Amino acid sequence: MTRELFNKSTELLEAILAGHQPADQQMQKYFREQRSLGMRERGFIAETVYGCLRHKRLVEHVFANPTPFASDRVGAYLVSAQGWSVRALLDAGYPGDAKNLVVRIRETDKNTLPEAVRADLPDWLYDRLATQLGPQETLKLAEALNRPAPVDLRVNTLKAKRDEAAARLQEQGYASTSMPYSPFGLRRAERVPLFKTLAFQEGLIEIQDEGSQLLGILLEPKRREMVVDFCAGAGGKTLLIGALMANTGTLYAFDTSAKRLENIKPRIKRAGLDTVRAIVIDNERDRRVQNLNGKIDRVLVDAPCTGLGTLRRNPDIKWRTFDMAHVTSLQTRILAAAAKLLKPGGRLVYATCSPLREENEDIVEQFLAQHPTFTLLPPASILARRNIPLNYDPNEKTLRLYTHLHNTDTFFAAVMQRAN
Repeated sequence: MTRELFNKSTELLEAILAGHQPADQQMQKYFREQRSLGMRERGFIAETVYGCLRHKRLVEHVFANPTPFASDRVGAYLVSAQGWSVRALLDAGYPGDAKNLVVRIRETDKNTLPEAVRADLPDWLYDRLATQLGPQETLKLAEALNRPAPVDLRVNTLKAKRDEAAARLQEQGYASTSMPYSPFGLRRAERVPLFKTLAFQEGLIEIQDEGSQLLGILLEPKRREMVVDFCAGAGGKTLLIGALMANTGTLYAFDTSAKRLENIKPRIKRAGLDTVRAIVIDNERDRRVQNLNGKIDRVLVDAPCTGLGTLRRNPDIKWRTFDMAHVTSLQTRILAAAAKLLKPGGRLVYATCSPLREENEDIVEQFLAQHPTFTLLPPASILARRNIPLNYDPNEKTLRLYTHLHNTDTFFAAVMQRAN
């Protein structure tokens, strides 16, 4: 079985490196075609492939070759991360020089490597982060982003309290602990499928990173308000906002992808929400958006971004090429369009899952310079008001969540209010 798993890990990694689909989509497709694989086998393959993607830069450095074979990448990961020996590699059918590979890996002193290689980041990303955070902090962040994420859950407060949902999971053998910050968050260290649990099927829980939950809290939606989730995506924040509104008022979920919004519908039903209006829009200037100008109480803009703050779950992202001018232009346009929706006194939350200043502070500063009726609200005061035990600097005008400091995905958020 070890030989088969090694070969299948190599096969899947080759497909991901050669293809244009995100790694998670490619992996889902592969496993659908490999129906004979059990849960343990799938877990081994997924962990191995993601490990290879996380440490792609280091492996290439060890081989002194930017394009080592997929089998070399798999072998290097299993030696460095799982402690495999020469014998284990040979038994698994590794086609290269097993002894040479093990020696190379074990003799590599990471402390002597170039900083970007130690961080397992491309040069462009390392340079940007080092400029923002400094080399030492960048390395700490990179190390955290290169570790697998825990399984974060949000309890649907429309249907259960946190301890009730935890008890329901425990009944089926899935222990969890309360999150440190989110009042309705649960966490599991072990990654196992929870979609077949009664707690999930009955709508008591959803999969959602703790940082993402905090973004919804910053919006502070109230009952019977009109609220817009401008870039709804998979709908996690939409469901959270609906629960915070106690299933009252009207909640618009906008997105340019009909497929994404269609996928939200069963989640809305399972959550017990009937106030969500999912609307496919062509772009931020869509007439269906403009019809709501000046009528909305609160808007969340979880802007399309590089997604570099989610590398724990999506390590392939850091090896993509980004057109940053296009990304930031879209963010700027969406934020300006979203601001027009607000009533006087309304609240706007702009957020990304990116650590890059050009997607975050630069966008917000430019927006505020062009929209003098908007002012920043310090996030620390909102978190304190909502009893969130995050010791955040009250002088900070925006929220920064870092993976190595908060054990969340890396997020940015700016809370702005329109003058009355």
